[in-house]
Amino acid sequence: MLDTFGNTLKEWRKLRRLSQLDLALSAQVSARHISFLETGRSRPSREMVLRLSEELQVPLGARNHLLDAAGLAPAYPVDSLAEDELAPLREAMERMLERHAPYPAMAIDRHWKLVSLNAPAAFMLSQTGISLGDSLIDALVENETLRGQLVNLEEVEALSLMRLRTELAHFGRDPVLESSVKALEARVKNHNVSLPDPLPAIIPARYKLGGQVLSFFSTMSQFATSGSVAMSELKIEMLFPSDQQTKEVVEALFGQLPSK
Repeated sequence: MLDTFGNTLKEWRKLRRLSQLDLALSAQVSARHISFLETGRSRPSREMVLRLSEELQVPLGARNHLLDAAGLAPAYPVDSLAEDELAPLREAMERMLERHAPYPAMAIDRHWKLVSLNAPAAFMLSQTGISLGDSLIDALVENETLRGQLVNLEEVEALSLMRLRTELAHFGRDPVLESSVKALEARVKNHNVSLPDPLPAIIPARYKLGGQVLSFFSTMSQFATSGSVAMSELKIEMLFPSDQQTKEVVEALFGQLPSK
């Protein structure tokens, strides 16, 4: 069991591109102790597992895995968003989405599955057959209606691949994200246009909707301080108009939509 912990610790350390000495200094322990933990010669305490996890910026779910590998009880509840104790956080999420109208906003999980949508986002995505529970990654790769409505599809694919690679580095091993990265890599390698270098402040996604082209950039929010695994992996994506025409069209289209 300790060998499993050591291998997992080493994997996370290498993923964060730290030497044993780097990790030891940040965790205020000796490099010798880190070496002993990785080779299974020392047994980690609960406090040590959590300290190293914090220094390595390990996601909450993976911290539970490290604790389990060391023969210790998990520290964070593997919960469902539907549980009663998460009601205040769910209400905060829904409030953020609804207050963002008339602009689209959505909540997605670590695999980009839609958890919640405000009314403008639900309307826009429904035009391509996308609804709650669907994966935006799968839609981007496989949904030909969505792909046809994205005017700058190649830019959106390339940016999404960059984002996925960043998220995979954060979460560590994840078969779903790894598969998604491969699927998008296969698309991007055939692109005729590459992203500008350096990247501009924003590269908006441009959607065809009702004979108009709407241009949006997005921002992401997270419940980073939550002790809930489910909430810590949730992202709220808010779309903003990137030009005056989009602002006027969206406000005309969705300004009177009722809350969902």
